[in-house]
Amino acid sequence: MFRFDRLIRRDAKIRDVKRSYPQAIPTPDWFCFRPVCDGCDIDSIARKNGFNSPDVARALSQAAFGIKAETENHASY
Repeated sequence: MFRFDRLIRRDAKIRDVKRSYPQAIPTPDWFCFRPVCDGCDIDSIARKNGFNSPDVARALSQAAFGIKAETENHASY
């Protein structure tokens, strides 16, 4: 079953993601987000940098929760 508590939403602030999920800290660097962007939400920053915001949120979720978050919804089949 898919767990929504294992999902980082596009309206989350980068600062909050870094604080709550330290294992996801390298991910903003992959997308070239600067520290000045920490107060911005994922959706705004992704669009400003030319990225698809659902892809950025998915990458952050995978970094924070691991591969299990992506495949957990298939475990019940």
